Parts: sequence; C-alpha cells; structure tokens
Amino acid sequence: MDLLLDGVAIGLTESYAASLPLLRGALEAFCEGHSAGGDDLRSLAWACRVAIDLWDDASFEQLSARALKVARERGALAVLPVALTYRVLAQINAGEFAAAVRLNQELVSIIEAIDAPLSLYTSLALAAWRGEESETSELGELIIRDANARGEGAAIAFAEMNAAVLYNGLGRYDRAMAAAERAVEHADIGRYGEELIEAAARSGEREVATTALETLTERAGFAGTDWALGIEAGSRALLSAGDEAEALYRQAIDHLGSTLVAVHLGRAHLRYGEWLRREGRRVDARQHLRTAYDMLTTMGAEAFAERARRELVATGETVRKRTVGTLDQLTPHEAQIARLAREGRTNAQIGAELFISPRTVEYHLAKVFSKLGISSRKELRAAILDTGVPTLSG
Repeated sequence: MDLLLDGVAIGLTESYAASLPLLRGALEAFCEGHSAGGDDLRSLAWACRVAIDLWDDASFEQLSARALKVARERGALAVLPVALTYRVLAQINAGEFAAAVRLNQELVSIIEAIDAPLSLYTSLALAAWRGEESETSELGELIIRDANARGEGAAIAFAEMNAAVLYNGLGRYDRAMAAAERAVEHADIGRYGEELIEAAARSGEREVATTALETLTERAGFAGTDWALGIEAGSRALLSAGDEAEALYRQAIDHLGSTLVAVHLGRAHLRYGEWLRREGRRVDARQHLRTAYDMLTTMGAEAFAERARRELVATGETVRKRTVGTLDQLTPHEAQIARLAREGRTNAQIGAELFISPRTVEYHLAKVFSKLGISSRKELRAAILDTGVPTLSG
C-alpha cells in the first residue's frame, strides 16, 4: 500500500511516467499476494483503479476477482459494493456481459439491503456497451446531476465517456465526440482518448483527433502493455491511409488478441473490416466483419454488432439479425417481479411482498421491459407468454 500511495502521489505532483515504477511494483506485490495488507479490501480497490490507469488487464482481472472473493468470505457488506463494481467493469472489458448483468443485479440488491446510496456506474456502463440509448441517457443524467452537486469531476467524466461509447456504437459520431470532449474536461485524456479519436476521425474533425492521439500515444508508450499499445495502434490507424493504416489495424488486433479486453478486440476487427470494405476489398473485409459480428453479438454489444452487420450487408453478404439469448431471458428475480406486475400489483405492493423498495421494483421492471422489447405493463401478458416465461398458473 505504501508503494501504491507513493506512486499515486508522484503521478499527481510529477508525471504519469514518473509514477510507473512504484505503481507497477505495487501491483506486482498485490498480485503475488504476500505484501503487507495485501488482502485489505480498501487497498485492493485502490489497486484495481491503478490497474485500469496502467492498462494492466491481467492485474485488473486478478485483483478484481480477489477483492470480490475476500469481501464475500468476510461478509464485508460495507465494501462489497465497491468490490462488485470493479468486478462488473472487469467482466464488461472481458466481453462477459451476462456475468456482468448477474453481478450488477447482486450489487443493486446489496445496496438496497444495507440502505446505501444506489450506485449507477455499472448499470450505466452495461447500458452503454449494450447500445441502450434511453437507459444510458437517463442514468448518465442522474450521475452527472449528483456529481455536480458533490463536485466529483471523475464521475462526470465516467458518465460522458460511456455516452461516447454508446454513440460510437450507434454510429452517431457527432454526439460521441461532444460527449468525449466533455469527458476529457474532467479526466486525463489517456483513459478516454480512444472514444474521442474514433468520434472525431469519423466526424471529419482531424485536428481534434490528432491532438488527442498525441496525448494517447505518449501515455500508451509509457504504459507499454498490449492493451495500451493495441488501443494506440487502432486509434492511429483511423488517421492513416494505405499500407500504414493496414499495418496499424493488424497491430491493434495482434496486441489486443493477447489481452483479456475482448470488447476492444471485437471493435478492432470491426474497424479493420470497415476500412477494408472502403478499400474495395470485400472478401478480406468479410472475414474481419464476420469475426466482429460474432464476437460482439455473443457478448451482447448490440450497437457495435449492428454496425458490423450493416457493413457485412454492404459487402454483399446476407446476415440475419440475432440477439444473445442469455441476455434476453429474465432472471428468476426479474421473472417474479414481471409476474406480479402482470397481475396488476403496483410497485409499492410488489416491494412489500418481496421486501424491496418501490424504487428497486421500478429499476427491475425497466430491465424487464428492455429485455422483452416492450414499453408498458399492458404489454407484459403477451410478452411473457411469447417468451415462455412461466406464469403463476403454469
């Protein structure tokens, strides 16, 4: 922990590069598990945050899993939500959205049980990566409103960055760039540069993209991980042409293929496939677009998957839209709430029966509506029968 604190302090007072030896040493000690206080939950939370800042996906995976395991074993309800939050973010990075959804539901339940403020960060990240525009917008607005009241710039940056992820996935690059620019007003561009560079490059704002790339390149070079170098190569490719662009797209895939951040690997295949199609190389494009489509659909990154599908169609390939069955199915808790709502019970009545608050009922019903593709309680009866969710009578 001393190494970690010293490294963070040097990063704030000197530079990112100067902090790296101490922070890497701290992460190594935490991962080896024999450092003093190595299983202290608050220290592990700090270590997870640092692992993200250093683009160290292996450490982030290991430490987030360990923090959650320790918190559960100790029954440490006060810090379990923090451990769950980092674990959900790790699962999103890995493209394990179904697992992330389950953990997020657990997080919401625990927060409700201990009467803690509802954390919306993981719900926001899931909504953004799944291409859910209305939920991303609503959650982002709530986070930004509360963050402004508390003066928490990092929370604003997180909300805006996820808005940029959403709109990059949807191909609405002007809105993605506006959100990314707001994000970097409150946080280091090194962490959020990828979204800004893609949005600006696609919007024809080359100067904005180039300026962001310079900062990202410096940070990624210091970090030197496959995650960092893959993001940098892919971002640089967006501003390159010809053989240089192709080499960079391939570098991005090679680097990210050696990491645990599958969502970024899927996006790397998507960008390369898009570029190949625009170069008139339809057969080569199909290979990478098909890989991207299969990866992103399996994950549940619907907006990015739809981008890949449209590109495949443009190459002349017939592609049938599909979704991830595991993400469209209701959890047992959601099915129970859906059945009660279907029978006409109010949120307050459902909450009283299940020992949860009306606010939590509302949150879960919103998930139910999203998964079933409906917008009101009136549509629940037909939707539940159509999806095979059992009713109380059968």
